[in-house]
Amino acid sequence: MNNLIDGKAIAEQIRQTIAADVSALKAQGTTPGLAVVLVGEDPASRVYVSMKEKACAQAGIFSDEHKLSESTSEAELLQLIDQLNQDSRIDGILVQLPLPKQIDESKVLEAISPKKDVDGFHPYNVGRLATGNPLFRPCTPYGVMKMLEHTGVDLKGKEVVVVGRSNIVGKPVALMCLAEHATVTICHSRTQDLPGHVARGDVVIAAVGQPEMIKGDWIKPGAVVIDVGVNRVGEKKLVGDVEFAAAKERAGAITPVPGGVGPMTITMLLYNTVESAKRRVAGK
Repeated sequence: MNNLIDGKAIAEQIRQTIAADVSALKAQGTTPGLAVVLVGEDPASRVYVSMKEKACAQAGIFSDEHKLSESTSEAELLQLIDQLNQDSRIDGILVQLPLPKQIDESKVLEAISPKKDVDGFHPYNVGRLATGNPLFRPCTPYGVMKMLEHTGVDLKGKEVVVVGRSNIVGKPVALMCLAEHATVTICHSRTQDLPGHVARGDVVIAAVGQPEMIKGDWIKPGAVVIDVGVNRVGEKKLVGDVEFAAAKERAGAITPVPGGVGPMTITMLLYNTVESAKRRVAGK
C-alpha cells in the first residue's frame, strides 16, 4: 500500500516556485537576503546551518552568515541583531537555537524585528498567528500545513489531534488547523487516555519528541498521520514519534521519517524570506 506522503517531492515543488519568485525579484533589482547567526559549536546546529546556506544558494537567496564563538556575550549578540535589523539587504534573520547558557534565548528572539522574524517566534508574530492574522508562520508547522494541502486534505470539520505542545510546533500547528476550521485537540505526555484521544483523530500530528510513543494500533483506519518527530535510536537509526510500520497499515496517508516533514522546514524558511522581500519591495 503506497500511502506515503513524500516530503522531499512536495518541498521540491515549493522550491521551484521560490526560485521563480527570486528570479522575478532580481529582475526588479531586489535580491532576498537571509542572515543566519550561529553561536558556538553545537554539531547538530552546524549541520542545520550548512543545510540552510546550501538551500539559499540553490534558490538564489543572499545568505549572510555570522558564526560566533561559544563565549559570545548576550550584549554582543544583541548588538549584531540590531545591526541586522537595520541592514536593508536583509529580509530575514535566523538565530540558530539552542544558544549558550550565558545568553537569554527569549531576549534574543524578542530583539529580532518582527518584520524580519522568518522563524515566526517573536511574541508579536505569535500573537498575530493566535488572532488569525499571521505575518510569519513558524517554518515546521507551516510545512505541515503545506503537506496537508498538497495531499488534498480538507481540514474543515475534521478532528485533528496534535500530540505535543511546544511553542515551535505543537501550539502553532494547532492554531493553524483551527484557522482551517478543524476541531483541534492538543495532547501531551501527561494526557490521560492518550490512545483514546489519538483514535478519534481524522488527522494526527505527532510532535512530542519521544521515539515511537504513538502506537500504530491507536490510529483510526484511514486517518492522515503527520510525524514531526526525529529521534535517534542506537548508532544510525532515525525513527519518528509514531510506530511507523504498524501505523502505515492503518493510515490513509502517513509521512516517513526521514523524508517526511524534515525537508519542509528549510523550504518554508526560504518561502518566508522571499515573502519578506516581496513586502520590502511593496514598501510594507
